[in-house]
Amino acid sequence: MKQKLLHTPEGVRDIYNRECEEKLTLQDNLYQVLKSYGYRDIETPTFEFFDVFGREVGTIPSKDLYKFFDREGNTLVLRPDITPSIARAAAKYFSDEEFPIRLCYKGNTFINNSSYQGRLKETTELGVELIGDSSVEADAEIVAMVVDTMRKAGLRDFQISIGQADFFKSLQKEAGIDEETEQELKQLISNKNHFGVEELLSGLKIRPELKRIFTSLPQLFGNVDALEQAAAMTDNPGALLAINRLYELHQILKDYGFEQYISFDLGMLSNYMYYTGIIFRAYTYGTGGAIVKGGRYDGLLGHFGKSAPSIGFVVVLEQLLRALSRQKIRIPLKMSNVLFLYDESRKAEVIKRAQESRANGINVELMKKSEGKSEEEYIAFAKKRYLNHIMYFRESGQEDTIYEMN
Repeated sequence: MKQKLLHTPEGVRDIYNRECEEKLTLQDNLYQVLKSYGYRDIETPTFEFFDVFGREVGTIPSKDLYKFFDREGNTLVLRPDITPSIARAAAKYFSDEEFPIRLCYKGNTFINNSSYQGRLKETTELGVELIGDSSVEADAEIVAMVVDTMRKAGLRDFQISIGQADFFKSLQKEAGIDEETEQELKQLISNKNHFGVEELLSGLKIRPELKRIFTSLPQLFGNVDALEQAAAMTDNPGALLAINRLYELHQILKDYGFEQYISFDLGMLSNYMYYTGIIFRAYTYGTGGAIVKGGRYDGLLGHFGKSAPSIGFVVVLEQLLRALSRQKIRIPLKMSNVLFLYDESRKAEVIKRAQESRANGINVELMKKSEGKSEEEYIAFAKKRYLNHIMYFRESGQEDTIYEMN
């Protein structure tokens, strides 16, 4: 009976050989950037109670969650987003902390995307959360970390596009738009659908000045001039406060020397309802999606019992790896494995030498020479495995040989 091949479910994939090594190396390199800013590790469970990601928290829609039940009948979900998990943990373990908390993490998230979207349903993320600091300096630190992680990855051509959730919320509140219409309007603006916005607003009874600025939002992006245009179009106090915050942020990022990587987009709106201040995404060539996503969420921890302003970001490893590959940017691997190939008569000696080498930090693969395979076949195998070299321990009385791999 022919054995059936097992395939992965739709939306997930196996990663192996050099691709896996590159992913793990990149992950470690970027994580060192997060640690260099003083962030400390935290791990949260892969699955949580459903309420951690419920509608009132403002994260992924229920239909896109992987849900299941425990023995007691509680509804559990595979985490679609790590930020609410960090917020829950921080509210529990740092409830009395009065100083800012800096946390960093890495892990996989799971979103049951529609098969028509062509996205992976399991992705690897690493990121940070800065909890307990409401300042614009905290905003700038987070954006600066994004710049440093992108440069550490090897990217030179990238842009961080920054929006302001409170700018839209202030205008939406002034207009008195209901929740259903708000969601439709946000989608149209996010898609830069100027005509769709115009058509939707034509049936609403709101002031012409508000219609004008909503219609203009898809085009309000670029350098600092976009902020000036937006400020000139409204006298809404909340909206102007949001604009001024972006001006301040821009000035601090100039102090970092990172202004060339920054642009502004007041039409940037997130599906995550918990964002309250700046929101941002990083883009580069070779991938349609954002490689970094983040923003401020000053109300999220309040859902879990601790009121604290917070901001953070995540790097989506799969998107970043795709961009690096398409830009032909190689991830340098520190390949230090050595192959000890030996004949039967040298086995005891070779095992001892391999153990000594491993104790000294050298990675050693042991392999007994098969009579049916030539030395050339072992050399080809070593090159495919990116080994440093082969050391062949021949039969007693014969000279040992080292094959250097390039």
